[in-house]
Amino acid sequence: MLHVKLTVLAFLVGSLCTTAADRYTFKTDHDRDGIGKFYQGREIAHVMGHQAADWLERPERQQEERPDLLMQALKLKPGMNVADIGAGTGYMSWRMAKAVGPNGSVYAEEIQPEMIELLTTNLPAHGVTNFHTILGTVSDTHLPTNKIDLVLMVDVYHEFDHPYEMMESICRSLAPSGRVVFVEYRGEDPDVPIKRLHKMSEAQVKKEAALMPLQWVETIETLPRQHVIVFRKKGA
Repeated sequence: MLHVKLTVLAFLVGSLCTTAADRYTFKTDHDRDGIGKFYQGREIAHVMGHQAADWLERPERQQEERPDLLMQALKLKPGMNVADIGAGTGYMSWRMAKAVGPNGSVYAEEIQPEMIELLTTNLPAHGVTNFHTILGTVSDTHLPTNKIDLVLMVDVYHEFDHPYEMMESICRSLAPSGRVVFVEYRGEDPDVPIKRLHKMSEAQVKKEAALMPLQWVETIETLPRQHVIVFRKKGA
């Protein structure tokens, strides 16, 4: 009987390992803007390095992305704990910090130490101190567990090197009624002037989110070029 149980256990562990290994496929012939790694039929895009940080603060962004409308869509309330994944220069982080007020917190996460330095400088320059900078990895946000009321990802999810693992990490961080918000340039619209791999369709976002304990809530189309796709933790 012990031998049978060990055999079954070995089979299950082997199955889990195979599943993990099969999440991603690799191709040598691929888009120059991608890394040759594919997930759920989508090629993962190259990460924008800290060298291009000035692009995140370009004056045109105000009209191209309308952060004011995005903030309305997020429906933040004072006292919330929120996270900005791939926070960059803190373009959205300081806005979120003001919205949640001194009794709330913003966790500004980045995988590049150079961006962490920019966040440490830029956020206080906007008059906010209710923030934490977090140096994550390509597979783990390092956010606190069961604490975050809303996780925001603006034009960053499509660059995740390990999207499955990152989303597992994000879901672990969510409070019982926590939300996850994907903001991505519309992949369905050829007129959106962004490289193909740096856009995502609503259907693709939903396909990948469906692998997680998340339930779709709504898709908001008030922004000029981007979807705002909102999910809530299942069981909330």
